[in-house]
Amino acid sequence: MTITVTTAPARISADNPEWQRLKTAATALRGLQIQDGSVPETAHHGAAASHVLAIVEAVEALAPCFPHDARYLELVCVDFMRWMDAGFGVPDFLDSLLAFRPQEHRENGLQHLVVFPMYTQNGSTSRLVEAVLIEVIWPEFIAGLEAGDYSNKLFVPIRFVDFTPGYDTNSAVLFPETVSVRETPKFTWGAIFADREAARFRRVLGAAAEITSLELPAGAAALLEDQELTEETFVMWDLIHDRTHMRGDLPFDPFMIKQRMPYFLYSLEELRCDLTAFRESVRIEKDEASDPEARRQAKLVQYAVIFDRIFRFAITGSRIRNYDGLGGQLLFAWLHQHRVLHWTDSRLSFDWDNVAGAVMELGARIEELYWRSIDRPKTAHWLAAYELVAGTLTPNPASVWAKGPGALPLDGPPRGLTDQVLDDEFPLSMFYEALEKKMRPVIESTAGITGAQDPSRPGPTAKAMTA
Repeated sequence: MTITVTTAPARISADNPEWQRLKTAATALRGLQIQDGSVPETAHHGAAASHVLAIVEAVEALAPCFPHDARYLELVCVDFMRWMDAGFGVPDFLDSLLAFRPQEHRENGLQHLVVFPMYTQNGSTSRLVEAVLIEVIWPEFIAGLEAGDYSNKLFVPIRFVDFTPGYDTNSAVLFPETVSVRETPKFTWGAIFADREAARFRRVLGAAAEITSLELPAGAAALLEDQELTEETFVMWDLIHDRTHMRGDLPFDPFMIKQRMPYFLYSLEELRCDLTAFRESVRIEKDEASDPEARRQAKLVQYAVIFDRIFRFAITGSRIRNYDGLGGQLLFAWLHQHRVLHWTDSRLSFDWDNVAGAVMELGARIEELYWRSIDRPKTAHWLAAYELVAGTLTPNPASVWAKGPGALPLDGPPRGLTDQVLDDEFPLSMFYEALEKKMRPVIESTAGITGAQDPSRPGPTAKAMTA
């Protein structure tokens, strides 16, 4: 089938009738699918077919508003019809996925209509049909950074316009590897919902500052008041973070190769990328030749990295191998032990003149670990990484790893070492146990949040932590 397009795209709102038709049909179809995306019950095929036809008709009606996605939208209709005609087995949307190239159209405010059978990270592990209406966030200062020292051709920052239930969750990414396909292609883009990141950051930081009696610096306070400003801050953070996974003295791409290893290694990799974003933001802030807006945002990135890491990351999710949580705990403890973060008289405060130096020192320690790992056996690298973390955080009293190499099965395969890592190898401190109890309702309330929602903390007024 051929889709006719106009010369200039028209904006689509969440209440557009054809979008609502598509969203309704996709949501109904999801209810008939199982985890692998198929519809195995033949009794459901008639209903599934009607939903697919409604999706295809809605996509065809909406396509003229997305001329930059014409080929993709044409092929996604073909993939839906092929899936239906083949009896609703495991869906294969490789052809349409390869035609979807949002990284080639990074224009501020440009919209995309995304419809795939896919899972949503931090949302659903089932490959159900999702429909997402999004728009690109690409301010001029970000374009300048990306065109200069921070090239990242795969990075696409976006915000929600509307979505199906798979995104009414904590998921804040749109990645091609989540789509149901017959074979794994080379991935050429990755999209991050900066509006969700910004909105939940604002809600969590506002509550945490009240609970801990933290007096926010002017820049951080400005983030609480301005969603668009915070979105752009997160775009800058994500731009630098994302590219860092592929740069530096790496022990063979430590995060993206699918291998089973102790979760604290993933903690260090994610934290390394965040601390690189912090370090580079310090450099940009001090560089008088940099774009003025980039310099202003660079200071805000520093606040965002610190506060998101110590307030949201550290206490979000379960205690089962929570590598982001561990990274947040590590940053907090490092700053506290370097006496630039203080919890005194039931008030949290920072020595801001010296915070940046302490943060960058932790980043340098991780980079030194990586550099030395190039000359180390895998198990030696793992042991050194554990030593780095355990030098700041107190391990679980039941830990075998904490007893040292003599207690570990070093003569067997590396998997034996991984099996000895406890699910909660580094439990929460007393400070975080108290904070988590008070913050839990706030953090839970951020599931499904978008930039269009009021990020102010819901529920009763937060009570300060007591000694």
